[in-house]
Amino acid sequence: MSSLRADPTSRIFPEPIDHFDRLPDSILLLVFNRIGDVKALGRCCVVSRRFHSLVPQVENVVVRVDCVISDDESSSSTSEKSRSPFSNLFRFVFGGIVKPLQALGQLLGPKRTHFNPTNVNHNNNAATAANAFCAAASSLSVGSGGDDDADVDQAGVTHHSPTQVLKNFNEIRFLRIELPSGELGIDDGVLLKWRADFGSTLDNCVILGAASVINNANSITKSSILQENGAADVSCVNTNNNNNINGSGGGDDNGSIPESFYTNGGLKLRVVWTISSLIAASARHYLLQPIIAEHKTLDSLVLTDADGQGVLCMNREQLEELRVKPLSASSASKRTLVPALNMRLWYAPHLELPDGVVLKGATLVAIRPSEQSALKKEVSDCSWVASAFEEPYGTAAKMLVKRRTYCLEMNSF
Repeated sequence: MSSLRADPTSRIFPEPIDHFDRLPDSILLLVFNRIGDVKALGRCCVVSRRFHSLVPQVENVVVRVDCVISDDESSSSTSEKSRSPFSNLFRFVFGGIVKPLQALGQLLGPKRTHFNPTNVNHNNNAATAANAFCAAASSLSVGSGGDDDADVDQAGVTHHSPTQVLKNFNEIRFLRIELPSGELGIDDGVLLKWRADFGSTLDNCVILGAASVINNANSITKSSILQENGAADVSCVNTNNNNNINGSGGGDDNGSIPESFYTNGGLKLRVVWTISSLIAASARHYLLQPIIAEHKTLDSLVLTDADGQGVLCMNREQLEELRVKPLSASSASKRTLVPALNMRLWYAPHLELPDGVVLKGATLVAIRPSEQSALKKEVSDCSWVASAFEEPYGTAAKMLVKRRTYCLEMNSF
């Protein structure tokens, strides 16, 4: 009879209950999807066997890249050894050392109305850095602890590409990859942002730039702003009148570009900004091929940078288009070939935003392939242009598209 009595020890010290075991898998997946960050998910994998089995089912993943490495450094990464699931992801967790990019290449200068990027000669930091990204840097990578299956640099840091890290995720729908910084080396105070949409090639691109950004508009007189812009900026070609002109800096501004914009380097600078942004976007697109081929469940892919300089976006239709119709690569470097383009340019010497921020030499460029422009509504339908940027720059774009429009063309490169 005594053997049937309850153990008093078990009544005083009951076995602890793991409350996570009481949660259904669907709830845990909601939590993991809110986490998103691939390093944090890697840590979750080592908590328990259950977590280890659930993490591959996460649909929303964010990868923050530590550095960009060149071909000769990444060549050994093609050999794959047999490993347990998420072995690369575990090593990915331990951070790394950012390896600086090497600046290579130059851009050539623009012609008057019809631009051929292969004939541009301009010594500009943005252009040099853009070429560096596509010519010298050909793969994305993250530094980690020692691993004999990945690339090891001279400092003993092991690198894994996002392709390696993501290979054990089976159901990714929303993927965001963030580079450590923007590719375009621009001077302090200069504003340069771009957003590009790609399928198998460029669908559209919007670029917003300004010679300088002034946060306290009250401390700057309009005369000094116009004087400085006259010394730094320039006028385009093929103008289309638009009588609805708002957001200008003064009463005598009729929306036209001042003559000095042509003669003192303003137009050339804008062309360099445009070409540099397109090179950076096409290089990013080229690097995404293996990820897109591997993950057929993707609905959205965004490749951005920590500086917020450029954003490349692809939706489900564009992702599928790339799988069906392989991209055309540039023969000169590892990037997607940019097709012949039609461009619309809007310019304001002085653009004051509602929050008091002033953009000097504000420029907006809307770009579509020439063939696409013939099929779709021209860039004159500016809804997609005005919504390309987050605030306050979305407001700047909306103000600029109300000004006079200037048309340009660019050859494929």
